[in-house]
Amino acid sequence: MAALLVEFRDWWGRSEPPAESFTRDVTRLMSESGTEYLLAAADAGAAPAGVCQLRFRYGIWHAAEECLLEDLYVRPDARRLGLGGALVEATLGRARERGCARVELDVNDANPVAIALYQRHGFGAWADPPGGRNLFMRRAL
Repeated sequence: MAALLVEFRDWWGRSEPPAESFTRDVTRLMSESGTEYLLAAADAGAAPAGVCQLRFRYGIWHAAEECLLEDLYVRPDARRLGLGGALVEATLGRARERGCARVELDVNDANPVAIALYQRHGFGAWADPPGGRNLFMRRAL
């Protein structure tokens, strides 16, 4: 899992965080009940070529767990084989099994292929009362 996440980092043209921290941090997160990793391969005998990280937390607005789909990545040579869609479908299945009310994600608008993948699976920037679209925002500390 960590190796695939390092490839994802590299795909974005980044060099940080260092590869060894991915191994350490994936190991740490796997020990927590609120984190799961999903892997996908082209066939039963193939090595994993796709990964995504799921983070679960309780949300008061729905009085249920919510799932954050993080860092979905499929190796370039395995794209267009349905692995990304399979990971999204598996995410939705795990979220349902855990009783989640919703699945959220953030996607870079410079990645139209990923946006299209998520839209095909029903994700969108929905408007909620009192109006306007929900935006995922962040600030570094």
